Amino acid sequence: MMDFKNMNKSFKILIYVMIALVICVPIGLIASGTAYGEWGPDELQQAIGYVPTGFASLNGLWQAPLDGYDLPGDHDTIPSQTPGYYVSAIVGCLVVGGIAYLISMALVKRKN
Repeated sequence: MMDFKNMNKSFKILIYVMIALVICVPIGLIASGTAYGEWGPDELQQAIGYVPTGFASLNGLWQAPLDGYDLPGDHDTIPSQTPGYYVSAIVGCLVVGGIAYLISMALVKRKN
C-alpha cells in the first residue's frame, strides 16, 4: 500500500488527478461518434476520403484485450458497459505508470 505521508506533493496531485480521470471515464459511453484517434480504416475513409497506405497495412496488427472497452459478454446498456470502461482505465493507468516507473528508474540508474 502507498504511504501518502512521505509522498512528494506533486506526485500526490498526479495520483488525485488520475483517480478523478478514471472516475470520469464512463462519460465516453454517452458521447456520440467515435473517440479521437481510434478510427478504423472504414471510419477514416468516411471522414477524410482515403486511407493512407501505411495505415491500411497495419490494420489488424493489434487486437485489444478489451475490445471496445467492454468485458466479455453481452452488454447493451450503459450500466452494464461501465465496468469494462473502469477496468480498461485502471489497467491502462497501471501499464503506463509501470512503464514510466521503469524508464525513470533506468534514467536514475544511468545518471548515477
